[in-house]
Amino acid sequence: MRIMGLDFGSKTVGVAVSDPLLVTAQGLETIFRKSPGKLRQTLSRIDELIAEYQVDQIVLGYPKHMNNSEGERCEKTQEFRRMLEQRTGLTVVLWDERLTTAAADQVMIQSGVRRKERKEYVDTIAAGFILQGYLDFIQNSNNKKE
Repeated sequence: MRIMGLDFGSKTVGVAVSDPLLVTAQGLETIFRKSPGKLRQTLSRIDELIAEYQVDQIVLGYPKHMNNSEGERCEKTQEFRRMLEQRTGLTVVLWDERLTTAAADQVMIQSGVRRKERKEYVDTIAAGFILQGYLDFIQNSNNKKE
C-alpha cells in the first residue's frame, strides 16, 4: 500500500508518494497547467502515477487560512477532491496544509537553491510535507492503540 500526497494550486499540483511501509514521503514531481480551469491532463498524469506506484489512498492539502477559516481556495480544493474521487475511485483525505509552502521554501533557501529554481520544486516539496504530516499522524495513532 502507498499513499499519494498532493499540493493543489491554481497553476500547479505538487505530487509526493509514500514508501510501501507508510513511514516516509518522497516528492515526485510538479504538474504544471496552462490554465487554472484545465484539469484533464493533470488528472490523467495523476492516474498514471497512481498506477505506477500502486497508490491506495490520496492525501490532498487543504488550504485553510491561519485563523482556521475557509476561503475560495478551499472551495476549489473540495471540487478537485470530488473529481479525484470520481475519477480514481480512491479515498481522498483532506489534510491541513498551512505553512507547508513556506516551510518548503525555507528548506530550499537553507539548501542554497536559487530563487528561479525554487518555483520548480516548491510544490513537490510542499506535497512531501503534507504527506509526511499525514503519515506521522497515522503512525502516532497506531502507537496509541498499542
